[in-house]
Amino acid sequence: RPLYSDAPLGNSTVSAKAELASIAVKPVNSRYAQQVRNNLIFGLYGGAQAPAAPTYSLALNVSELVQSAATIQVTTDVDQPTAGTVTLTAAYVLTDAQTGKTVATGTRSISSSYDKPSQEFANYRAQIDAENRAARELGEVLRLALAQDLAKKAR
Repeated sequence: RPLYSDAPLGNSTVSAKAELASIAVKPVNSRYAQQVRNNLIFGLYGGAQAPAAPTYSLALNVSELVQSAATIQVTTDVDQPTAGTVTLTAAYVLTDAQTGKTVATGTRSISSSYDKPSQEFANYRAQIDAENRAARELGEVLRLALAQDLAKKAR
């Protein structure tokens, strides 16, 4: 059956959409982690308000790795990076809000490449845009992972 259907997850009486909307996402502490959190929250609630009495609590730990992906010779002895890769990795712990018992844990990663122009601000802005793209994709991947975890739990 479709994971995002209106049918309940396993033995549950609540639809998958409603069960995902009952997850409260805890605050995070960095710009890129906040981007992941915002995209995940939008995916879980569909633009609606956060649940007043959540069934689950989600803790996110998002880390970032920025690497130079390619180099070219500009002059005789100088290598200048011309491309970069931003990798965002999110470790999550989903717990039952009433009992505090761990329901699921996992780690997901997304990479996003970008061009590194020679201008400093343009380079910085390209990296931020790559972070935003990775955060958007990571939010979607986390939503899918949580839906899978809840479907397994319901069995």
